[in-house]
Amino acid sequence: MFDIRKLILLFTLLFAATTIWTSCIDDLSTSPIDDRELTSEEVYDDPENYREVLAKIYAGLAVTGQEGPAGDPDIDGIDEGMSDYLRSYWVHQELAADLAVNGWDDPGLPQFNFQGWGAGNDFVMGMYSRIFFQIPLANEFIRNAQNEEDQIILEYNAEARFLRALSYWHALDLFGGATPFVDEEDEIGAFEPEPISPEELFAFIESELLELADSEYMHDPQENEYGRADRAAVWTLLSKLYLNAETYIDEAMWDEAATFAAMVIDEGEYTLHDNYEELFMADNENADGLIFAIPYDGNNTQTWGGTTFLVNGSIGGSMDSGDFGVSEEWQGHRTTQQLADLFDDDAGIDNDDRALLHTDEQNRVVEDYGTFSDGYGVTKWKNITSEGESGSRSVHVDTDFPMFRLADVYLMYAEAAVRGGGDEGRALELVNDIRERANVDPVDAGDLDTDFILDERARELYWEGHRRTDLIRHGKFTGDDYVWAWKGNSMEGTSISDHKNVYPIPSADITANPQLEQNPGY
Repeated sequence: MFDIRKLILLFTLLFAATTIWTSCIDDLSTSPIDDRELTSEEVYDDPENYREVLAKIYAGLAVTGQEGPAGDPDIDGIDEGMSDYLRSYWVHQELAADLAVNGWDDPGLPQFNFQGWGAGNDFVMGMYSRIFFQIPLANEFIRNAQNEEDQIILEYNAEARFLRALSYWHALDLFGGATPFVDEEDEIGAFEPEPISPEELFAFIESELLELADSEYMHDPQENEYGRADRAAVWTLLSKLYLNAETYIDEAMWDEAATFAAMVIDEGEYTLHDNYEELFMADNENADGLIFAIPYDGNNTQTWGGTTFLVNGSIGGSMDSGDFGVSEEWQGHRTTQQLADLFDDDAGIDNDDRALLHTDEQNRVVEDYGTFSDGYGVTKWKNITSEGESGSRSVHVDTDFPMFRLADVYLMYAEAAVRGGGDEGRALELVNDIRERANVDPVDAGDLDTDFILDERARELYWEGHRRTDLIRHGKFTGDDYVWAWKGNSMEGTSISDHKNVYPIPSADITANPQLEQNPGY
């Protein structure tokens, strides 16, 4: 078995993926960069190598290349730290939405503060390229592993299929699904992949996950190593897929969303961790309720993205980096007044244990997103352990990223129930379990509507990579029904066009692959 935290040590052993994509080869090359250029046949000839290749697929969510934190990147043509999967995903999900702003001037980044991205945006290209770097890696693994007889290799294969489904879900959610599609049946070689429709991509992801949910090769909940996928991760992703089905394919699937959320809750044997802050600390691998996490280690998984980006990027002004277990202050991320308003409207900013905001010498209102003192600081992410000790390094952090956790599943069940897909009485109990953990008053059945659920998701899950998707599902991302600071490039907020509900296909990919069509509005 392998230790996810030491994946960086395996990168120089091999790099087995030869990409089949002809797109992205000019500005952002997704071809293999390993100097020894091992072929697929050489790699998979040795059964022991399956372990290392699977490690590389997992590592693609966390780090950016064969060395850490930089120096031998997976993807050329973009700053290596900016190309990090999690860093790019966070920008697309949080900075693009209402609860985060950033003051840096990295190429393409300021536009996310006001939804001003276009088809040539560097970060859009980076996210798209990272997704379609991961998928060929998984495809090649699956192609070679699926016909093996070894039980362990077939278990690895189930995990690779989950990771591919995860990246294809990101393609569906972020880019609308009208993206290139290739699976393990497509042989290695340069060609122009045909696009798939959102309906077809949804059906593929659903089919893959349903098979994995019943597969004898997928580990039961909490039976796999930490940081690796199990059946509960599959159920969680299915619930997310169904919860957003109306957005993706114009078909409500609330019953299905509730069903798989309930399976996580009833069969996963997870519990809510009793201390909210500890979910985002340097030893959060010990916290209860983490279903699928991206592990980080300051010594062995170094990157300028990931949680290093979240911890260091959030520190500035009167904040003391030592209080966060690091030595650098990047003075980047703050929150808008909208997050403070959510806590004030509920229990009060000083009463809710989830209101991890730094107000000293910070302005509540963001008049200039380029000025760090505008907007409250967020102290949610720390490189400090639950015992008060600093992480193993002073810059690169040990804090894991909880991509799926139990409170999110509780709130998914509650929303599906409110929309007609589950038991509202149980939904109320689950919501109040979360609120009890936060030391705020319970709510009554009459309070439980979709607007409340959206607000509660913000209070519980802010800066965890959910917000854009949540706003879109509730019809509040585009248009003028809900505006926030700097939405539409106005300090007070203004309407934006519905076409911004999905990102553009990068112009370089449209040029490289004439079979693709640009998303409407771009």
